[in-house]
Amino acid sequence: MSKRNLYLNTKPVETALAEYMEKLQNCTLPQNEIISVAESLGRVTAKAVFAKCCSPLFNAAAMDGIAVKVAATKGASEAQPVILEEGSDYIEVDTGDPVHLPYDAVIMAEDLMPVDKEHVKIIQPVPVWQHVRPIGEDIVEGEMLVPGGHVMRPVDMGAVIAGGNSHIEVFPKPKVAIIPTGTEIIKSGDDITDGSIIDSNSYMFSGMVSEKGGVPKVYSIVEDDYEKIKKTVEDALAENDIVIVNAGSSAGREDYTVHILRELGEVVVHGVAIKPGKPVILAIAGGKPVIGLPGYPVSAYIDFENFVIPVMNLFSGLQTLKRNAVKATLSKRLVSSLKHREYVRVRVGKVEDKFVATPLARGAGAAMSLVKADGFCVVPQDSEGFEAGEEVEIELYKPIDELQNTLVSIGSHDLILDVIADKINLSSTHVGSMGGLMALKRGETTIAPTHLLDMETGEYNISYIKNLFPDKKMALIKGVNRIQGIMVKKDNPLKIKGVKDLVNCRYVNRQKGAGTRVLLDYKLKLEGIDPAQIDGYDKEATTHMAVAALVAREDIDAGMGIESAARTMGLDFVVVGPEEYDFAIEAKSLEMPEVKAFIEVLKSEEFHKKLEEMGGYGWDNAGEVVIIE
Repeated sequence: MSKRNLYLNTKPVETALAEYMEKLQNCTLPQNEIISVAESLGRVTAKAVFAKCCSPLFNAAAMDGIAVKVAATKGASEAQPVILEEGSDYIEVDTGDPVHLPYDAVIMAEDLMPVDKEHVKIIQPVPVWQHVRPIGEDIVEGEMLVPGGHVMRPVDMGAVIAGGNSHIEVFPKPKVAIIPTGTEIIKSGDDITDGSIIDSNSYMFSGMVSEKGGVPKVYSIVEDDYEKIKKTVEDALAENDIVIVNAGSSAGREDYTVHILRELGEVVVHGVAIKPGKPVILAIAGGKPVIGLPGYPVSAYIDFENFVIPVMNLFSGLQTLKRNAVKATLSKRLVSSLKHREYVRVRVGKVEDKFVATPLARGAGAAMSLVKADGFCVVPQDSEGFEAGEEVEIELYKPIDELQNTLVSIGSHDLILDVIADKINLSSTHVGSMGGLMALKRGETTIAPTHLLDMETGEYNISYIKNLFPDKKMALIKGVNRIQGIMVKKDNPLKIKGVKDLVNCRYVNRQKGAGTRVLLDYKLKLEGIDPAQIDGYDKEATTHMAVAALVAREDIDAGMGIESAARTMGLDFVVVGPEEYDFAIEAKSLEMPEVKAFIEVLKSEEFHKKLEEMGGYGWDNAGEVVIIE
């Protein structure tokens, strides 16, 4: 049996990082750099920068006009103006010109009354040093301009130059090696075969290194071969300050990273009580930090944030700062394990006077949850999670102002939400029509996309809203008429013609409360079919695109969804019937600027043109508002 990397005793994040940073104190850091101030934007000063000269360097005119002898202006008034003679009583100056004794004040040009080419008249005396910037008014020679450990900004560059400095000493930009490993890993653009995984993590790491002031170097993908990985790590150690080895840090039979790092140096930590991201490796080899990150994108990202960035900051002189945070009401229950600190990706938006956080997919491989996330809800290691409606702290990715102007949508999924989100700030979470209406009832969303069919009347949405909101004035923003149907493989190999044929195939359903599932149940009832007869009725997917992606694979034959999703995935589509996809909202929210902008998008020709391209939609009533009495 192959040797596996078993790490049964994981350490808390703070303990692991503290132990690692203490060990790194013995490493030799790269030398500081002397660079031109012109190249210093974003760099961190290694020591304080002091002024070598004053600014201004001399007493300087602060206005255009004349430099005068104050004594010559005494007694001037409207009744008894004083005539000043050029060369004797004054000289002409422009802003910034030197003002030397015996001249000791400046009169603005606007306050002068010309008499002739050599004389001017004034009607009031001036105080000493009026409109004169004294030497050193801004900067005094020897004054500290910026402290050590300071990130240089454009204003700092100007001040340092004004203080007579052309070069400054800064911390080095750490050179960070990124080594992707794995026999199954391919480069972007290579031919994709079954089992291939495109190397996306290297691009993510490279961007994060650059963003944090480092210089990334991405190495060629190394297959799962002990000696080849070892040789690449050795080369990277010789050429860089920090080395990241991606994948191979877990307990697989071909996860060699920890064994290689033990051979080359010391493994300080293997396994941290964090979820996702448990199998991180913190090591030192050749006197330099080497960090093994797991292959799953979310795990890798979270470990990079928690461990790589603090190490980079040790080299670059940057401070490791906590992200901005807000208190938000949790829209769904979060259950977590006591064994780990868990990072749950969330969407955040403001509903009336409170922020609401809606959890996204929690899988370590759900890379799009990072793209969609506005922040993290961090569940402590000693907590079992949080209840729906509980106020929690959210570490933010985005400015608070942006979230305050974001329209929150929770409910049924449709591809048009992505089209709308390209035009306005829209936070969209997909929990099904009924889930969205319940979120609206709890005050956790502003709009709730819904397409719920009343099985008794054949009417969409309105009866559900009336039943759920008997004491509130509600409205329905009309969305689109769309075609629901059965998505099947290209050329429909099983010759599926309607819902009655689903008993002869492998099916994937939508989640309970989804309008698509309600429609299926309605159609099955009409056909007299027991849902238990359908293989896969209990297998659920949360979006139309997720259903389409599963049907496109070999293990699923059919799934209910919308025509645009089928087209996107190159599937055939068996029409079941039209439906109404609308947006429930409290009537009082119709005056919100974000809601008005949302309605304008629904009514726009650009939106209608996009629907036509996608196929399967009608938009005759899009953007109309129906008040529900």
